[in-house]
Amino acid sequence: MNRLALGTVQFGLSYGIANKAGQVTRPEAKAMLQLASTNGIDTLDTAIAYGESEMCLGEVGTQGFKLVTKLPAVPDDCADVNGWVKQQVNASLSRLGVASVYGLLLHRPDQFLGPHGKELFQALQTLKDNGQVQKVGVSIYSPSELVALTPRYCFDLVQAPFNLVDRRLYSTGWLKRLKDDDVEVHTRSAFLQGLLLMAQADIPDKFSPWGCLWQTWHRWLSDRDDSAVQACLAFPLSCPEIDRVIVGADSVNQLAQIVSASNSQPISNLPDLDCEDESLINPANWSAL
Repeated sequence: MNRLALGTVQFGLSYGIANKAGQVTRPEAKAMLQLASTNGIDTLDTAIAYGESEMCLGEVGTQGFKLVTKLPAVPDDCADVNGWVKQQVNASLSRLGVASVYGLLLHRPDQFLGPHGKELFQALQTLKDNGQVQKVGVSIYSPSELVALTPRYCFDLVQAPFNLVDRRLYSTGWLKRLKDDDVEVHTRSAFLQGLLLMAQADIPDKFSPWGCLWQTWHRWLSDRDDSAVQACLAFPLSCPEIDRVIVGADSVNQLAQIVSASNSQPISNLPDLDCEDESLINPANWSAL
Protein backbone atom coordinates (compact mmCIF):
# COMPACT_ATOMS: atom_id res chain seq x y z
CA MET A 1 0.00 0.00 0.00
CA ASN A 2 1.27 3.47 -0.88
CA ARG A 3 0.83 5.89 2.02
CA LEU A 4 1.16 8.96 -0.19
CA ALA A 5 -1.97 10.95 -1.04
CA LEU A 6 -2.03 13.41 -3.93
CA GLY A 7 -2.86 16.99 -2.99
CA THR A 8 -4.61 18.78 -5.85
CA VAL A 9 -4.48 22.46 -4.96
CA GLN A 10 -2.26 22.95 -8.04
CA PHE A 11 -5.09 21.55 -10.19
CA GLY A 12 -7.13 24.63 -9.33
CA LEU A 13 -4.65 27.38 -8.49
CA SER A 14 -1.10 28.48 -9.14
CA TYR A 15 0.12 27.52 -5.67
CA GLY A 16 3.34 27.16 -3.69
CA ILE A 17 6.41 29.30 -3.07
CA ALA A 18 8.51 27.09 -5.39
CA ASN A 19 5.87 26.64 -8.10
CA LYS A 20 7.21 27.89 -11.44
CA ALA A 21 4.83 25.93 -13.68
CA GLY A 22 1.56 27.55 -12.57
CA GLN A 23 -1.78 25.77 -12.56
CA VAL A 24 -1.80 22.18 -13.83
CA THR A 25 -3.53 21.70 -17.20
CA ARG A 26 -6.33 19.15 -17.65
CA PRO A 27 -4.23 16.71 -19.75
CA GLU A 28 -1.39 16.93 -17.22
CA ALA A 29 -3.84 16.38 -14.34
CA LYS A 30 -5.23 13.28 -16.05
CA ALA A 31 -1.72 11.90 -16.62
CA MET A 32 -0.83 12.61 -12.97
CA LEU A 33 -3.87 10.68 -11.73
CA GLN A 34 -2.93 7.75 -14.00
CA LEU A 35 0.60 7.78 -12.60
CA ALA A 36 -0.74 7.98 -9.04
CA SER A 37 -3.14 5.08 -9.62
CA THR A 38 -0.42 2.93 -11.24
CA ASN A 39 1.75 3.46 -8.16
CA GLY A 40 -0.91 2.53 -5.62
CA ILE A 41 -1.84 6.06 -4.49
CA ASP A 42 -5.52 5.77 -3.59
CA THR A 43 -6.38 9.13 -1.99
CA LEU A 44 -6.86 12.61 -3.48
CA ASP A 45 -7.02 15.71 -1.30
CA THR A 46 -8.91 18.78 -2.50
CA ALA A 47 -11.07 21.63 -1.17
CA ILE A 48 -13.91 23.85 -2.28
CA ALA A 49 -11.56 26.81 -1.83
CA TYR A 50 -8.94 25.41 -4.24
CA GLY A 51 -10.14 27.34 -7.29
CA GLU A 52 -11.02 24.93 -10.12
CA SER A 53 -9.55 21.86 -8.41
CA GLU A 54 -12.83 19.99 -7.84
CA MET A 55 -14.07 20.82 -11.35
CA CYS A 56 -10.78 19.63 -12.83
CA LEU A 57 -11.00 16.34 -10.92
CA GLY A 58 -14.59 15.86 -12.07
CA GLU A 59 -13.58 16.41 -15.68
CA VAL A 60 -10.54 14.11 -15.71
CA GLY A 61 -12.24 11.39 -13.65
CA THR A 62 -11.48 10.06 -10.19
CA GLN A 63 -12.65 6.46 -10.41
CA GLY A 64 -10.85 4.23 -7.92
CA PHE A 65 -9.73 7.11 -5.69
CA LYS A 66 -10.87 8.07 -2.21
CA LEU A 67 -11.68 11.79 -2.24
CA VAL A 68 -11.19 14.14 0.69
CA THR A 69 -12.54 17.68 0.34
CA LYS A 70 -12.97 20.63 2.71
CA LEU A 71 -15.69 23.13 3.50
CA PRO A 72 -14.86 26.83 3.39
CA ALA A 73 -15.75 29.16 6.27
CA VAL A 74 -19.44 29.40 7.13
CA PRO A 75 -20.61 32.99 6.47
CA ASP A 76 -21.08 35.00 9.67
CA ASP A 77 -24.65 35.90 8.77
CA CYS A 78 -25.67 32.32 7.93
CA ALA A 79 -29.17 31.70 9.30
CA ASP A 80 -29.40 28.03 8.28
CA VAL A 81 -26.08 26.25 8.85
CA ASN A 82 -27.42 22.80 7.99
CA GLY A 83 -28.90 24.08 4.73
CA TRP A 84 -25.68 25.90 3.85
CA VAL A 85 -23.54 22.80 4.49
CA LYS A 86 -25.89 20.61 2.45
CA GLN A 87 -25.81 23.11 -0.43
CA GLN A 88 -21.99 23.35 -0.36
CA VAL A 89 -21.53 19.58 -0.31
CA ASN A 90 -24.08 18.90 -3.05
CA ALA A 91 -22.33 21.47 -5.27
CA SER A 92 -18.98 19.87 -4.41
CA LEU A 93 -20.21 16.36 -5.29
CA SER A 94 -21.64 17.71 -8.54
CA ARG A 95 -18.31 19.30 -9.52
CA LEU A 96 -16.43 16.12 -8.60
CA GLY A 97 -18.93 13.98 -10.51
CA VAL A 98 -19.44 11.57 -7.60
CA ALA A 99 -22.30 10.57 -5.28
CA SER A 100 -20.16 10.56 -2.13
CA VAL A 101 -16.70 11.39 -0.80
CA TYR A 102 -14.43 9.56 1.60
CA GLY A 103 -13.69 12.55 3.82
CA LEU A 104 -15.18 15.97 4.52
CA LEU A 105 -13.09 18.33 6.64
CA LEU A 106 -13.67 21.80 8.02
CA HIS A 107 -11.04 24.19 6.66
CA ARG A 108 -11.48 26.60 9.57
CA PRO A 109 -11.31 24.59 12.82
CA ASP A 110 -12.08 27.65 14.98
CA GLN A 111 -15.62 27.60 13.58
CA PHE A 112 -16.34 24.44 15.55
CA LEU A 113 -15.75 26.56 18.67
CA GLY A 114 -17.92 29.46 17.50
CA PRO A 115 -21.69 29.99 17.82
CA HIS A 116 -22.42 27.64 14.89
CA GLY A 117 -20.12 24.88 16.13
CA LYS A 118 -22.60 22.26 17.32
CA GLU A 119 -24.94 22.88 14.40
CA LEU A 120 -22.02 22.57 12.00
CA PHE A 121 -20.86 19.26 13.42
CA GLN A 122 -24.43 17.95 13.41
CA ALA A 123 -24.73 18.89 9.72
CA LEU A 124 -21.57 16.87 8.97
CA GLN A 125 -22.92 13.90 10.93
CA THR A 126 -26.17 14.05 8.94
CA LEU A 127 -24.19 13.84 5.68
CA LYS A 128 -22.37 10.83 7.12
CA ASP A 129 -25.67 9.18 8.10
CA ASN A 130 -26.96 9.84 4.56
CA GLY A 131 -23.95 8.08 3.05
CA GLN A 132 -22.68 11.17 1.21
CA VAL A 133 -19.59 11.29 3.40
CA GLN A 134 -17.71 8.38 4.99
CA LYS A 135 -15.51 10.31 7.45
CA VAL A 136 -15.83 13.79 8.95
CA GLY A 137 -13.09 15.81 10.52
CA VAL A 138 -10.97 18.90 10.58
CA SER A 139 -7.91 20.41 8.94
CA ILE A 140 -5.78 22.06 11.63
CA TYR A 141 -2.87 24.50 11.52
CA SER A 142 -1.50 23.71 14.96
CA PRO A 143 -1.98 20.70 17.26
CA SER A 144 -2.90 23.16 20.03
CA GLU A 145 -6.26 23.58 18.27
CA LEU A 146 -7.09 19.99 19.21
CA VAL A 147 -6.98 20.85 22.92
CA ALA A 148 -10.30 22.68 22.71
CA LEU A 149 -11.84 20.62 19.89
CA THR A 150 -11.44 16.99 20.97
CA PRO A 151 -13.36 17.21 24.28
CA ARG A 152 -16.39 18.48 22.31
CA TYR A 153 -16.30 16.49 19.09
CA CYS A 154 -15.37 13.01 17.87
CA PHE A 155 -13.51 13.28 14.58
CA ASP A 156 -12.89 10.41 12.17
CA LEU A 157 -10.11 12.19 10.28
CA VAL A 158 -7.62 14.94 11.15
CA GLN A 159 -5.27 16.64 8.70
CA ALA A 160 -2.29 18.55 10.07
CA PRO A 161 1.06 19.99 8.96
CA PHE A 162 4.08 17.81 9.71
CA ASN A 163 7.62 18.02 8.35
CA LEU A 164 11.31 18.13 9.32
CA VAL A 165 10.87 21.70 10.59
CA ASP A 166 7.37 21.46 12.09
CA ARG A 167 7.30 18.40 14.38
CA ARG A 168 4.59 19.61 16.75
CA LEU A 169 2.13 16.83 15.94
CA TYR A 170 4.66 14.33 17.31
CA SER A 171 6.41 16.39 20.00
CA THR A 172 3.13 17.42 21.66
CA GLY A 173 2.00 13.79 21.89
CA TRP A 174 -1.04 14.47 19.71
CA LEU A 175 -0.04 11.99 17.01
CA LYS A 176 -0.15 9.13 19.52
CA ARG A 177 -3.36 10.43 21.13
CA LEU A 178 -5.15 10.61 17.78
CA LYS A 179 -4.05 7.09 16.90
CA ASP A 180 -5.11 5.78 20.32
CA ASP A 181 -8.56 7.24 19.60
CA ASP A 182 -8.69 5.52 16.18
CA VAL A 183 -8.59 8.82 14.31
CA GLU A 184 -7.23 8.62 10.77
CA VAL A 185 -4.30 11.02 10.38
CA HIS A 186 -3.28 12.76 7.15
CA THR A 187 -0.30 15.10 7.16
CA ARG A 188 0.54 17.84 4.70
CA SER A 189 3.37 20.29 4.04
CA ALA A 190 6.08 17.60 3.89
CA PHE A 191 8.24 19.98 1.83
CA LEU A 192 7.13 23.11 3.74
CA GLN A 193 5.45 24.31 0.53
CA GLY A 194 8.65 23.64 -1.43
CA LEU A 195 10.95 25.70 0.80
CA LEU A 196 12.86 22.57 1.87
CA LEU A 197 13.47 21.63 -1.78
CA MET A 198 15.00 24.96 -2.82
CA ALA A 199 18.71 25.43 -3.36
CA GLN A 200 20.09 27.48 -0.47
CA ALA A 201 20.88 30.40 -2.79
CA ASP A 202 17.25 30.50 -4.00
CA ILE A 203 15.62 30.76 -0.57
CA PRO A 204 13.92 34.20 -0.43
CA ASP A 205 15.64 36.80 1.75
CA LYS A 206 12.67 37.03 4.09
CA PHE A 207 13.60 33.59 5.44
CA SER A 208 17.14 34.71 6.35
CA PRO A 209 16.30 34.95 10.11
CA TRP A 210 16.43 31.14 10.07
CA GLY A 211 19.81 31.03 8.35
CA CYS A 212 21.26 28.53 10.85
CA LEU A 213 18.45 26.10 10.08
CA TRP A 214 19.07 26.31 6.31
CA GLN A 215 22.81 25.86 6.87
CA THR A 216 22.23 22.72 8.94
CA TRP A 217 19.86 21.34 6.29
CA HIS A 218 22.04 22.04 3.27
CA ARG A 219 25.21 20.88 5.01
CA TRP A 220 23.45 17.59 5.82
CA LEU A 221 22.32 17.25 2.19
CA SER A 222 25.79 17.96 0.81
CA ASP A 223 27.26 15.21 3.00
CA ARG A 224 24.75 12.60 1.82
CA ASP A 225 23.63 10.83 -1.33
CA ASP A 226 19.97 11.22 -0.31
CA SER A 227 17.98 13.94 -2.06
CA ALA A 228 15.96 16.63 -0.28
CA VAL A 229 12.74 14.97 -1.52
CA GLN A 230 13.81 11.60 -0.09
CA ALA A 231 14.64 13.07 3.31
CA CYS A 232 11.47 15.17 3.48
CA LEU A 233 9.29 12.14 2.77
CA ALA A 234 11.30 9.74 4.92
CA PHE A 235 10.46 11.80 8.01
CA PRO A 236 6.62 11.54 7.99
CA LEU A 237 6.69 8.06 6.45
CA SER A 238 8.80 6.88 9.40
CA CYS A 239 5.79 7.49 11.70
CA PRO A 240 3.47 4.45 11.55
CA GLU A 241 0.67 6.52 13.14
CA ILE A 242 0.38 8.63 9.97
CA ASP A 243 -2.06 7.05 7.51
CA ARG A 244 -1.45 9.33 4.51
CA VAL A 245 1.25 11.85 3.63
CA ILE A 246 -0.25 14.41 1.25
CA VAL A 247 2.09 15.62 -1.48
CA GLY A 248 1.50 18.24 -4.13
CA ALA A 249 3.08 18.29 -7.58
CA ASP A 250 2.73 20.52 -10.60
CA SER A 251 3.72 17.99 -13.27
CA VAL A 252 3.91 14.28 -14.06
CA ASN A 253 7.71 14.42 -13.83
CA GLN A 254 7.59 16.00 -10.39
CA LEU A 255 5.09 13.42 -9.15
CA ALA A 256 7.24 10.62 -10.58
CA GLN A 257 10.25 11.96 -8.63
CA ILE A 258 8.18 12.09 -5.44
CA VAL A 259 6.88 8.53 -5.90
CA SER A 260 10.38 7.27 -6.61
CA ALA A 261 11.79 9.07 -3.55
CA SER A 262 9.06 7.62 -1.31
CA ASN A 263 10.04 4.10 -2.40
CA SER A 264 13.71 4.52 -1.53
CA GLN A 265 15.33 2.95 1.52
CA PRO A 266 14.52 4.43 4.96
CA ILE A 267 16.96 7.15 6.00
CA SER A 268 18.57 7.11 9.42
CA ASN A 269 20.06 10.13 11.19
CA LEU A 270 17.77 12.74 9.67
CA PRO A 271 18.87 16.27 10.62
CA ASP A 272 17.26 18.04 13.58
CA LEU A 273 15.56 21.06 12.01
CA ASP A 274 12.84 21.28 14.69
CA CYS A 275 11.47 24.83 14.94
CA GLU A 276 8.46 26.16 16.84
CA ASP A 277 8.48 29.67 15.39
CA GLU A 278 5.01 30.10 13.85
CA SER A 279 6.38 32.80 11.52
CA LEU A 280 8.23 30.05 9.68
CA ILE A 281 6.26 26.86 10.20
CA ASN A 282 2.86 28.31 9.28
CA PRO A 283 2.93 29.47 5.63
CA ALA A 284 -0.15 31.60 6.33
CA ASN A 285 2.22 33.93 8.23
CA TRP A 286 4.78 34.29 5.42
CA SER A 287 3.12 37.32 3.85
CA ALA A 288 3.90 39.27 7.03
CA LEU A 289 7.65 38.56 6.80
